[in-house]
Amino acid sequence: MKKTAESEAARLEQLWSGKFGDDYIDRNLQAGAHRGPFWKGLLTEFPVERVLEIGCNIGTNLQWIAQVIPACQVYGVDINVKSLKNLHQNTPEINAMWSPARELPFRDEWFDMVFTMGVLIHQPEDSLADVLREMFRCSRKYLVCAEYFSEETQEVLYHQQQGALFKRNYPKIFIEFFPELELLKEGFLSKQEGWDDVSYWVFAKRKRG
Repeated sequence: MKKTAESEAARLEQLWSGKFGDDYIDRNLQAGAHRGPFWKGLLTEFPVERVLEIGCNIGTNLQWIAQVIPACQVYGVDINVKSLKNLHQNTPEINAMWSPARELPFRDEWFDMVFTMGVLIHQPEDSLADVLREMFRCSRKYLVCAEYFSEETQEVLYHQQQGALFKRNYPKIFIEFFPELELLKEGFLSKQEGWDDVSYWVFAKRKRG
């Protein structure tokens, strides 16, 4: 079973690291143009010093975060080399590196906030838990995600690819995996606001003891 999960995760990572992922970049070059107000508001409400985005792409989110906190404290990982080259060229102060979501190269609780934006939806069922555990492990304070929501898990054909997009009840999944999390905020981000009609959630780690 573990071998099957790893094989499916590896298949999708290979897909996103190649032409399929490159085409996604080209379709979404201007996707983050209007996201500044969201990030300024969120980071004002939940102040942080160091942030990590998993699946940072070309920096459509990180470019705005780097206007709120020092860029040297802003980190991103992705498995598509083209996206990382684009990010390094446009915002070289941001720490962007290659890494799969299920094996992050950071020590425990290194970040105040770890987040995904439209990345968990592309994780296969059997390896989703690995990604969530890495998010939880690397954050000392906040976990944030913005994803397509469905009460029950629903696979959606994505650009003719099977097993590449899943709508899920992400807040339920997070709390089931990590009961010590507290849901602080939730909302909806529309296409008019520069997003893709996704729901978002902000979780906090409860202090031990």
